[in-house]
Amino acid sequence: MADLSLTLSSQTPADLAAIEKLDEHAFGPGRFTRSAYRLREGVEPDYSLSFVARVGTLLVGASRVTPIFCGEQPALLLGPVTVAPPFRSGGIGEALVMKSLGAARAAGHRLVLLVGDMSYYGKMGFLPVPPGRLIFAGPVDPDRLLYCELVAGAFEGVKGKVRRAMR
Repeated sequence: MADLSLTLSSQTPADLAAIEKLDEHAFGPGRFTRSAYRLREGVEPDYSLSFVARVGTLLVGASRVTPIFCGEQPALLLGPVTVAPPFRSGGIGEALVMKSLGAARAAGHRLVLLVGDMSYYGKMGFLPVPPGRLIFAGPVDPDRLLYCELVAGAFEGVKGKVRRAMR
């Protein structure tokens, strides 16, 4: 019988088609209009910080990390974090987030931003962005704008427009 254990590995360009199908199923066609998706347009994920989850050979989850700027400060945008519906509630999403945060910390990054639910991401070290500190080009629910300091004090003084970082 095949090994059906969970494995996390770095994303590669070869994974992108399968990840796109996963994202399409999870978030639908309206995902492209969301502000966070607009920040990622035309910017490759940082493959050293983005991961896929597999059960056996089946890709069941993915985390994407993209470089951004918050005002003048370099930062990372985490998301989407996607897990196939039959595999949700099994800790795969949390494992992907923690793997991405650990890799980002090890690479010397200081700050991660995401748009998500505080009830889910709060247990992984994310906090709500204080109202008015960061401005997105498009609409973002301010209650869902979260940050995680990879280095203590990294969010101090960070303010302004959130914009893409071209590599």
